Amino acid sequence: MDFDFHIPTRIHFGSGRLAEIGGLASRLGRKALVVSGRTAMRRAGVLDRIAASLSAAGVESVFYGEVSPDPLAEEADAAAAQARDEGCDVVIGVGGGSAIDGAKAAAVGVVAGPVGPLVGTGVPDTLRALPLIAVPTTAGSGSEVTKGAILTDASRDFKSGIRGHALFPADALIDPELTATLPTEVAVETGFDTFCHAVEGYLACGTGPVNAPLAREAVGIVAESLPAIAAGASTPALRERMAYAALLGGINVATASTCLPHRLQQAMPRLHGRRLSHGRGLAVLYPAWLRLIEPHRKTRLRELAECIGATDFRSGVLDLLDRTGLRSSLADWGFAPDDLAACEARVSGNVANDPTPDTGEAEVRAIYAGSL
Repeated sequence: MDFDFHIPTRIHFGSGRLAEIGGLASRLGRKALVVSGRTAMRRAGVLDRIAASLSAAGVESVFYGEVSPDPLAEEADAAAAQARDEGCDVVIGVGGGSAIDGAKAAAVGVVAGPVGPLVGTGVPDTLRALPLIAVPTTAGSGSEVTKGAILTDASRDFKSGIRGHALFPADALIDPELTATLPTEVAVETGFDTFCHAVEGYLACGTGPVNAPLAREAVGIVAESLPAIAAGASTPALRERMAYAALLGGINVATASTCLPHRLQQAMPRLHGRRLSHGRGLAVLYPAWLRLIEPHRKTRLRELAECIGATDFRSGVLDLLDRTGLRSSLADWGFAPDDLAACEARVSGNVANDPTPDTGEAEVRAIYAGSL
């Protein structure tokens, strides 16, 4: 047995633990830039609670609340500029994966900006970004423990990742109760992202022996919980289990990375004014991808089938998509055959991590075409 495994992020998990944010921040700095999306966190009172906790711990706070659902490099630049101008020495990212990714990019941008040219690259391990605390309010992205941030550089019309050890949060504060106000649709979409992180971390070329039990546990949790969430259930136990599964999935992303569905979903543009969310985009691509990789991961797919109580994993996933309302096609979202070449041209990242041998243009084309 021979493997490497590294997660430097300190994890603080439990309901009600948002109150600890001030104490955590005071260990890292004296003035915090709090980065979030535009409305949800303020409306839910989360930002006020963070400000109060920071103040009680003697930490000043300023707020940047302009991160888009698909975060832009220019937004990270604006947040980084605010951090520099205000003399901030710690960043707090609060929200879904988009807000946390925007915060990560801002923390890097303070010392290595502008952010746009960094999209699609890796930053040096020697880079010392501002320390960051990630506070997820969805159970999906796992960004609270990963070394990447997905953004769009509008000047190149290019969506990809910034990756490197500098993007690992110093702390992840995971309070499952922060997901209580999530709309059902968002909870389902982000929950399927968690499922995909676990599956891909189990099947990827970069997987290792530590990833396997984490992946199997997360897959089982999501398969059991997501249909109940889709039906409107929202209990403390469900929220806790899904937040835990998202954490496990994030650890797998950080250490084993993801496979072709994530690369292909990031390359899919908005068409006809309709935004296809990350989770729904993955749901569209998964049936075709599973068909493609089946000959190359038969044993592991059988093991995953056992985790979800199915005799065949692909059939079990299709059933999960049906039961959660996630099953759809690219055509349902306005894509036509003529759009696929543009999608293919935008694919970036490490496609070689996919279990399909010699992954290339033919495999990318087959998944897109099979998803129409």
